[in-house]
Amino acid sequence: MLNLLSGLIGLVTLILMIPAVLPLLGALNWILVPIALFGAFIGLMSSKKSGQYFCLIVAAFGALRLFLGGGIV
Repeated sequence: MLNLLSGLIGLVTLILMIPAVLPLLGALNWILVPIALFGAFIGLMSSKKSGQYFCLIVAAFGALRLFLGGGIV
């Protein structure tokens, strides 16, 4: 059940990251990356790891976007 919850958190976070790819909305990633990491933490407590890995990929995508935008844009 925790794996499903983790995957759901990752999916919602990924959907919310779509507008954050646009210029001037990249600061939204400062909120979404910790949410994805929280989903990975929930997936850590599950016996299956697919939700955890999905959340980590989503968090890495958001962190990459922050890195490329200089952390602000």
